[in-house]
Amino acid sequence: MSSLIPWSRWVPVSLLCIGGCAQVGPDFQTQHESWSENWQDPVVEQVVEQRPQPDMRQWWQVFSDATLERLIAEADAQDAGVKIAGLRVMEARAQLGIAQAGRYPQSQVASADALYVHSKKSNDSLSTTSRVWQLSAGVDVGWELDFWGRFSRAIESADAAYFAARANHEAALVLLHAQLAESYFALRTAEARLRVARENARLQKRSYEITERLFKSGESDELDLQQARTQYLGTLSSIPELESQIMRTHNALAILIGRPPGPFPEGLDLTEKEGVIPQIQRAVLQDVPANLLLRRPDIRAAESQVAAQSALIGVAKADLYPSLTLLGSIGWSATSLPGSLNGLVLLGGPSVRWNVFDYGRIKNNVRVQDARLQQLIVAYQDSVRQAAREADDAASALVKALEREEILRAASEAANRSLTLANALFREGYSDFQRVLDAQRALFAQQDAYLVNRGNAVSDLIALYKALGGGWYSDQPVVDAASREQMRQRTDWGKLLDEPVRPAAGTSLPAQRATPDE
Repeated sequence: MSSLIPWSRWVPVSLLCIGGCAQVGPDFQTQHESWSENWQDPVVEQVVEQRPQPDMRQWWQVFSDATLERLIAEADAQDAGVKIAGLRVMEARAQLGIAQAGRYPQSQVASADALYVHSKKSNDSLSTTSRVWQLSAGVDVGWELDFWGRFSRAIESADAAYFAARANHEAALVLLHAQLAESYFALRTAEARLRVARENARLQKRSYEITERLFKSGESDELDLQQARTQYLGTLSSIPELESQIMRTHNALAILIGRPPGPFPEGLDLTEKEGVIPQIQRAVLQDVPANLLLRRPDIRAAESQVAAQSALIGVAKADLYPSLTLLGSIGWSATSLPGSLNGLVLLGGPSVRWNVFDYGRIKNNVRVQDARLQQLIVAYQDSVRQAAREADDAASALVKALEREEILRAASEAANRSLTLANALFREGYSDFQRVLDAQRALFAQQDAYLVNRGNAVSDLIALYKALGGGWYSDQPVVDAASREQMRQRTDWGKLLDEPVRPAAGTSLPAQRATPDE
């Protein structure tokens, strides 16, 4: 009696086995830190308020600056880092498709042969010639049943890796928007400082010209002249440095929007709000900081990486157990040789393989995967702590910057009044010129410090939004149109290059799932 069972009978058996397969290895556990779920930071609470607008995903709208919004839109479409992150999403989608192919027969080999044999034999009395055609065709199929969850765990890992790539793309947007906004307001701060430096240089030049006339007329000594000249030239020397800073910041903005240094494209007029530094009050949030912290794209990416590695332990553990493969073969052969049989051959049956003596290779591979998982868990925990530290640092800096702003504003007003009084007393002859010089020096220093502090306050607010994961939204596709067209011309991408549906921020694993045609 033949031990082979017809292929048609193995199909329902295989489906039954697939339905009853067990997954070895650990199931993914959500990695929320217990302290982070109810995290409250008094410093953060001092500088935030909850209201619906603007959306945390587009926090830069709090500045109501159309130029900044146009720059961000341009950067979303052109920045190289964001483009690369989007292409890595496409790479992860293709890797997921490879993993999902494990649901189907892993080996499918179609073969066909055509042989022609021409032989000639001869001896002293006889010579014979034979011509024979031999044709054959067949299909061999091997389907390893996912009895221990090897393939389902691989799909689970690739699925989590895909969402990690999506989160990394959003993290790139968070970083890009923060860098661009910081550079933009650094430009505005430098422009405001340059305006103040030029104004003070103009006032000091006037004082220098007055002392020069007094010295030439003999009404003043040379000391006043040289002191006025020194102060004027010192202030004048700060102007080229500020102009250089403006040029460097301008170039940094150009690179961020994907352009070489030089004039900006039409529609991006940076002179519209030249030297305007916004007045900072509080950060606007739509949720409590604890929830926003865990929605940070880099935190979600770290959690997805933990999920991907957790599934790889199951893939490695499946090698410890026997594998059951269903084999099938359909073949047809024909020959022109007289008396030979032509026909169809069907074969099917199971194959069991078990690497019994692996000398610790498989077990140690499981240990390797487990050690990598623990590394990623520790890295995730550290990422959450670092995110909380970044939020606290940014909030603390913002609180102190707002405190200093009131002091520096009052100091600037006092310095301005002091200069007015010093000039009046000098003109009336009640004080020497040194008091005028001191008042001018103090005015310039206080005005410059006030502008620097206001710029720092804006930077601290941006850092707080970034620390809480804001700014991950973009209306640009994951892969830009030009790149999609180039890739389609080279390779058949099917539907993979179509824009995937964006998951809501903070969607937990493994609740989110991807599909090969998503």
